[in-house]
Amino acid sequence: MKNVIQFLKKELMLSLSLLAALIALIITPPSPQLLRDIDWRTLGTLLMMLCVLEGFKRENVLEPVVRLASRLTRMTSLTLFLVFGVFFTSMFVTNDVSLIIFVPLTLLLFRNGNREHYILPVISLENIAAIRGSMLTPFGSPQNLFLYGQANVSAGHFMLHMLPLSVLSALLLILFILFLYRKNLREQITVSDSKDPRQAEGRGRRITYLVLFALIIAVIVTRTTLWPFAVLLVLAVIAVTDRSLFRQVDFVLIITFFCFFVFSSSIAANPHIAGLLRRAVAGHEYWWAIGLSQIISNVPASIVLYPFSTNFAGLIYGADTAGLCSLIGSLASVINYRIYVRAYPGNGGKFVRVFTLVSWAFFLLVVIPGWLLSRWKFF
Repeated sequence: MKNVIQFLKKELMLSLSLLAALIALIITPPSPQLLRDIDWRTLGTLLMMLCVLEGFKRENVLEPVVRLASRLTRMTSLTLFLVFGVFFTSMFVTNDVSLIIFVPLTLLLFRNGNREHYILPVISLENIAAIRGSMLTPFGSPQNLFLYGQANVSAGHFMLHMLPLSVLSALLLILFILFLYRKNLREQITVSDSKDPRQAEGRGRRITYLVLFALIIAVIVTRTTLWPFAVLLVLAVIAVTDRSLFRQVDFVLIITFFCFFVFSSSIAANPHIAGLLRRAVAGHEYWWAIGLSQIISNVPASIVLYPFSTNFAGLIYGADTAGLCSLIGSLASVINYRIYVRAYPGNGGKFVRVFTLVSWAFFLLVVIPGWLLSRWKFF
């Protein structure tokens, strides 16, 4: 029991989701309809993504790309590479995985190059890049994956609506980087090439994970009803290829999603609560998504608010903007924080100050354009 309590204290988001699910089940007793209302497709797709992306990390699939960073000699070009490396990879391997790849690399390169004073602002910009880059694609973040599954639009239609804010964010990131090095845009850095000896090993597994990743993307884009077979196939291949990988998969996130689905479905089934929330949320989805995300993060906020929303654009733009306000706003930000404090114990407060300053400066520039675009109907 003591270990369970310690685990729940460590995984606060899971604890919150469990509590929310229990309260909702008391308010609205469980029924067979509740199980049917749970979005099993999203849970299955998320499970496949988490398994394959864990394989990406284990087999260093993106190592050839990140090694290019060590060959850049100017701080501006290196920072542009790192920040936009996060920006573009987050579109395909999710925002948290892109940070797991590039933030440790940033720490390594800036330490070796004697430029540690730039680490905090740069990884803060990488955090923004992960949040704003991942918004473009249906599979860039868990909330996009869920909301795309509900939208009943094509992947191209989805990306068209997300493109303006994504392009605006890219331009602002360039300006922020130029401002960071405004005193000397030609400042130099010298680092050694970082070669990973494991890169020559496990080529077959890397190809396997790439093929499985392509399969997952096809399942998401085509919305095939055969997705349960895809889930079984992915799990079976990984079980044969490297079953120890399952021990590293973030099943906590899957359970958290499930609990919030139970909460959302139970609340939606209660006519009195559903009516109250529908009147409060409808027409104000953008601000509700930003505000609620500061309490329970943007992924569960999207799940909770969706049944009561009438403006899909406002909900998804708000959820994808919420991570710029605070660490709680996006789980990717929490991962970034954990990576930094592991390297610099005792500097958590410094991280929060710099992160908040940089993120809010960016938030104030994009929050109104996002609100204006939220009037552009998805369907």
